[in-house]
Amino acid sequence: MTITTLSSRKFNQDTSGAKKAAANGPVFITDRGRPAHVLLSFEDYQRLAGGHRKIADALAMRGGEATEFDPPRIIINSRPANFS
Repeated sequence: MTITTLSSRKFNQDTSGAKKAAANGPVFITDRGRPAHVLLSFEDYQRLAGGHRKIADALAMRGGEATEFDPPRIIINSRPANFS
């Protein structure tokens, strides 16, 4: 993985070069010498973000229907609020 750093000016002048560099690793884009943005390939972004996953898919477990689940009952001791 190659990390490339470009100034905002250089990025604006050679956007296609920045996109080509992003194929080999992240491209840091700086404003006044300080990192401000990162350009990634879509594949790298999906890998970092975990892809597009639905909550139902994340909660579903293959073979989970055979799993026993009997959580203990929780008793919450509450008292009336005192508004005085």
